[in-house]
Amino acid sequence: MSLAAETGKLQTLGAGLLALGMAVTVGTALAFQHIGGYIPCKLCLEQRLPFYVGVPVAVLALVSSMLKLPPIVTRGLLLVCALLMTWSVYLGGFHSGVEWGWWPGPTDCGVVAAPSGSGSLLEQLDLVIPPSCDEAAGRFLGLSFAGWNVVASVALAAIAYFSAFRKR
Repeated sequence: MSLAAETGKLQTLGAGLLALGMAVTVGTALAFQHIGGYIPCKLCLEQRLPFYVGVPVAVLALVSSMLKLPPIVTRGLLLVCALLMTWSVYLGGFHSGVEWGWWPGPTDCGVVAAPSGSGSLLEQLDLVIPPSCDEAAGRFLGLSFAGWNVVASVALAAIAYFSAFRKR
């Protein structure tokens, strides 16, 4: 299939699902952080980057499809979404492997000098020690947040590749 092939309802639906799915995925992570109190580690924060870029790209793909812009624009934006979600699969898979102890994580993940005890009580309360990347904050049905990110990213990547290369 060519990226220049005509687009139709499938691309519009795919772009809408991608925008919604990516927003819900990263929104859930942000809710666990800000409402649930889970402090993200360095690798958790990196896993959000494809979504922060992907949501606006998916919205652009949706607008492009609805405005009937040249098919290469819509399909190209959908392909960018697919590549971003593929990157997200890698990031989540890497983090999951670190959590399971299959390979080492970054040396600077969670390594912070302990508070010295000096300074005022308010200054000490402001110090936040990020969690280590090799400890899952929690597991649901056997998967950590990073593992569920892989599941969501695989589904979103499949939608994006299908929408980018499938006939209308």
